[in-house]
Amino acid sequence: MQLGAEWSKLMTQYEADHTDPLNQACHKVGIPLIAASIPIGATVVGLPLAASMFGVGWTFQFVGHYFEGKKPSFVEDRRMLLVGLLWWLKKTGANIELQGDTAPDRLDLIQQPRGGPQQ
Repeated sequence: MQLGAEWSKLMTQYEADHTDPLNQACHKVGIPLIAASIPIGATVVGLPLAASMFGVGWTFQFVGHYFEGKKPSFVEDRRMLLVGLLWWLKKTGANIELQGDTAPDRLDLIQQPRGGPQQ
């Protein structure tokens, strides 16, 4: 799957916000727990399990951001919740490609604080 220009930029920013290895490890556990809790919670029988998975998953996420020293990306842009799932899929081997025309922007996004260049 190839992401369009806007989603490629979001993924690039997400990657820049998640460079700490401990944060990445926490996200590799937390994201699938949260994602799996949604269909499990759709059943009355699975609701207690889903609630636990959801809570534990978010705990991993916030602990990871403690190590990273940054607030979660979705605070600025709620689309980052979906980008996080795409990031996890990419980390687990899914073929998710960024649009080629954003490649030169990657270093700029990583080196600049959120919100773009400072004047």
